[in-house]
Amino acid sequence: MSRFLVILSSPSGGGKTTIAHRLMASRDDLGFSISATTRPRRTTERDGVDYHFLSIEQFEQRREAGAFLEWAEYGGHLYGTLEAEVDRVLAGGRHVVLDIEIQGAAQIRQRRSDVVSIFVLPPSAEVLVQRLTERASDDRESLARRLTQAGIELQQAELYDYVVVNDDLARAVAEVAAIIDAETHRTARQDGLVQTVDRLRSDLERRTNELTE
Repeated sequence: MSRFLVILSSPSGGGKTTIAHRLMASRDDLGFSISATTRPRRTTERDGVDYHFLSIEQFEQRREAGAFLEWAEYGGHLYGTLEAEVDRVLAGGRHVVLDIEIQGAAQIRQRRSDVVSIFVLPPSAEVLVQRLTERASDDRESLARRLTQAGIELQQAELYDYVVVNDDLARAVAEVAAIIDAETHRTARQDGLVQTVDRLRSDLERRTNELTE
């Protein structure tokens, strides 16, 4: 079976990161690609676990060296997916979970065909504002900027393969898991399918001949 990239995107506060972590905790066929970013680390985050936290200079050096599969600027900060991270997960025989913004997702969809893209919608504007406010990491100006950006990003939802509404976290995680399971069994992803079908047909022909002799 061919492994693929699972892109999770949403406006900030939409819940894509939480969904990704829940999936990772419950499945052994998934590997998380840790993104790089220049934004400041929150007190609850760990470098190399939640993100690779880089200075602007470090990020630009890696970008110039061609280390990123995609990169984008979001909320005044740089984000990127290190190609080495994706290769690491695929080499381990697992699907790659990518928690990335819409700009980066668009770049990957253009460059690769082995992608399943899922857009996570908040259930309402009120819930999104509440989630962002509870973070207590943004001032009013930053919050307003994130909400403006969210309105822009919502227009991109229709470009994704699937949309999941995160009104109940457990249900949203289950829906994303169901999408991954369905895509895993897609005909085009089955290695050796032609050989398997040919072998079954040959065996059936042999059994038919035995019955008619």
